[in-house]
Amino acid sequence: MKRSQTSSVSGRFLLRLSVDLHTRLHEAAKAFDVSLNEYCVRRLSLPGPSMLLDPCARDAVDRAVAQFADKLVGVLAFGSYPRGAASASSDFDTLVVIDESLPLTRSLYRDWDAVPPGGSNRTLDPHFVHIPTLPSTGAGAWCEAAIDGVVLVERNGALTRHLAAVRAEIAAGHFIRRVVHGQPYWAVAA
Repeated sequence: MKRSQTSSVSGRFLLRLSVDLHTRLHEAAKAFDVSLNEYCVRRLSLPGPSMLLDPCARDAVDRAVAQFADKLVGVLAFGSYPRGAASASSDFDTLVVIDESLPLTRSLYRDWDAVPPGGSNRTLDPHFVHIPTLPSTGAGAWCEAAIDGVVLVERNGALTRHLAAVRAEIAAGHFIRRVVHGQPYWAVAA
């Protein structure tokens, strides 16, 4: 007699992994102030399995956690890659959202570039940002992210809530998408 699949699933899962990976996961969980189990469940539950397994996504999250630890609010992939429109030369665009207590300076980019890239074969293009108050005149990247971005990791749901608010602003007509010389951009509606 064959057992049904649901009756053999207990919700427990034992996994053997390298000490290096265990250490990195433990540090990431600590940076997000959650248990190792909760952190792993969140990472495994990310939308789009290809994003979870993609070396660019892993590299972006690992580098952001290493650089910002408990000051990291979240990491979101946006642009051509999550849309499925990336070419061989496309970079991997991310919004690296940090706590407002950290100023947005050029040194953030220098520190990012000082860390050797992981196993990704694409250029990681981080955009360091704070969560702005809406409506914001600098909404371009946020509007793109709200439309087709994928949250790779976040703390306390603040990033997801903000993206929902941006989508509501777009739906209400407060932000509009325009095109100049074939290049799209977002503007605050007049």
